[in-house]
Amino acid sequence: MPRPLWKGAIAFGLVTVPVTLYSATERTEKLSFHLLHKKDGSRVDYKRFCVKEDKEVPWGEIVKGYEYAKGQYAVLTDADFEKAQTPATQAFDIRAFVAADAIDFLYFDTPYYLAPSGKGGVKAYALLRDALGQSGRVGVGTIVLRQREHLAALEPSGDALVLTTMRFAHEVRSPKTLDLPKARHGYQAKEMKLAQQLIDTLSAEWDPTDYKDSYTDVLKQVIRQKIEGEEIRVPEPPKLPKVVDLRKALEASLKDGRRPLSRMRGRRAVGARRPRKAA
Repeated sequence: MPRPLWKGAIAFGLVTVPVTLYSATERTEKLSFHLLHKKDGSRVDYKRFCVKEDKEVPWGEIVKGYEYAKGQYAVLTDADFEKAQTPATQAFDIRAFVAADAIDFLYFDTPYYLAPSGKGGVKAYALLRDALGQSGRVGVGTIVLRQREHLAALEPSGDALVLTTMRFAHEVRSPKTLDLPKARHGYQAKEMKLAQQLIDTLSAEWDPTDYKDSYTDVLKQVIRQKIEGEEIRVPEPPKLPKVVDLRKALEASLKDGRRPLSRMRGRRAVGARRPRKAA
């Protein structure tokens, strides 16, 4: 049983569902490295120096400052930070039920599982989960985690309710400053038809086990070879073809990339549950 991160309730209308929140992800394959002195292989240590006095500063003499003008700082104490903290409400208050395909990928951040707390919340939990599934909508509201208020979306995933923290609108950059082609610009109708055929050919049901962290696997291989004093041998990365003629590239992809029907488990495209609207 994973360690609970938060206990509270889902609130919508006059209904409350007591729940416990758990992390839905883990990084079991993350490799950690230390910084070493190239000359003798010893660990490199970080020290805090005062740029004015050129001497090391102990932690007890360090404060946090916000630079509001060049070289001008507003110093904040621990008490100041505590006053700015958002009061914990112990509730995820759903403010609206929004169509699932109306929210762009850009807004989603970190997923968490919610489980009912106690027998009293089981019925309401199941009801809300199944009602959301049938409606095609997600519950959007706010929750306070680690003294910070988060925007979040609630949706069913199998038997579980998943709460995913979201970015606020001001945290998402606009693409308007980028040099992007306009819609339906620069390609021919035949090329669009070929692209749609290629997408259809490569469509399949989403299976997360089909995708592996190949970088970490190769990095582990390199580390093992280093430890054993072997010559470093890693797979050659595939060479990406240079696209000179878009239409010919699409036609060649259709010819070479077609898979046997036995491997095509379905027609639903990967990521179909999430929208593709512009931010």
